[in-house]
Amino acid sequence: MSRAELPSRRTLLAAAVVTAVAGSAGPASAATATATADAGRAAARPVDNRAWTSYSDWRTGGADGTRAVAGARPGLVIAKPAGTTHYTDPHTGTTAAWEYATWTSPVHRLAVPATEAIASWNAHTPDGTWLQVELKGTYSDGTDTPWYVMGRWAAGDRDIRRTSVDDQGDGRSSVWTDTLAVDAPASGLRIASYRLRLTLYRRPGTALTPTVWRVGAMGSDVPDRFTVPASRPRLARELIVPRYSQEIHKGRYPEYDNGGEAWCSPTSSQMIIEYWGGRLTAEQLAWVDPSYTDPQVCHAARSTYDHQYAGCGNWPFNAAYAATFADLQGVVTRLGSLADLETLIAAGIPAITSQSFLAEELTGAGYGTSGHLMTVIGFTADGDVIANDPASPSNEAVRRVYRRREWENIWLRTKRYNASGKVVSGTGGVCYLYFPARPTPSQRKALAAVGVR
Repeated sequence: MSRAELPSRRTLLAAAVVTAVAGSAGPASAATATATADAGRAAARPVDNRAWTSYSDWRTGGADGTRAVAGARPGLVIAKPAGTTHYTDPHTGTTAAWEYATWTSPVHRLAVPATEAIASWNAHTPDGTWLQVELKGTYSDGTDTPWYVMGRWAAGDRDIRRTSVDDQGDGRSSVWTDTLAVDAPASGLRIASYRLRLTLYRRPGTALTPTVWRVGAMGSDVPDRFTVPASRPRLARELIVPRYSQEIHKGRYPEYDNGGEAWCSPTSSQMIIEYWGGRLTAEQLAWVDPSYTDPQVCHAARSTYDHQYAGCGNWPFNAAYAATFADLQGVVTRLGSLADLETLIAAGIPAITSQSFLAEELTGAGYGTSGHLMTVIGFTADGDVIANDPASPSNEAVRRVYRRREWENIWLRTKRYNASGKVVSGTGGVCYLYFPARPTPSQRKALAAVGVR
């Protein structure tokens, strides 16, 4: 997310507080309308993605009790535990013993020294297992950050409560839920390189193990801006993606943030997962009240809920949930323009985007929001954005067409004015991408074109 509202991340994204506005939205601002350059081919991409996914990747770095496994989807597992530790779950108060093993990546030097970094991972965690992801950065002045916890995660919630960790910082950088951010980017300080550390846990005395297929991080240094250059339309195509409304779930499951406006992220995730063929079984959905429609959305909310953040909008937790479905992987990144989204759509890859705006800044939305997720599924012949917007009153109303220039600006800017005239943040092109574990050549080429491998 953007820097200006990092301390209020829950307000910005998880709750995605949507304020309904009567009547139609107004026109875009004059400043927005005057941007004309082609952003799709402009400056160098201010984003660096690195992921460890291959058998040779897993054999690099430092292993203490882990080993690489080959196969169609290479991964990392516990071979022989490095030791036993006790973990007290802050959300249940339960203390339990866990065997653990670790893997530490080689140092990755960022092509773009970063003001922010977001880790993401894809893994299988059977009951009785879980994992922790940490990141240690080296600043541009040669000093190091602490090891920051970027997430404690399990696909289910029987063993631990999935959680981010608050109050992490060294006076120069801080972790805000899932985002490591330099505290004062105007000082020129940047994160120049980093290492990731995976710790895999299992019940003592068992042969269980998590299997991690992908771990990586996105570093970025997106310049502060109220408006962005306009991109030129170059694609007309629409992908057929399931349509789900978050609003029909209002009031459901208060323990997972009460449905409705708080569920834009898992609702968007479920749409894209099902586009790729991911389906939940009757057994997996048996816990959902049978009177509820679209129980899979309820399941997505439970499966992405961050018990510290108290919401379903943790970006890496959504990507990790997508990868619990067979042959899917998920990453969190930033894109640079609608040209990037056109590249993905042309290859059949929809995207989940994060944006915030006043009602009058997005014609036809009918609401304003301090942070909201929706899915981009295509472009009209005029270049306008076709989105499955879960902030709709019904599944039938989810498909929307938004004006290209308005939509592009609210998604890519990092600064904006809120309803009170105060300068607050925008999300700077944040995007979740879910795609096959074994992409086709055209999909692989499209992903590489937007910096994802």
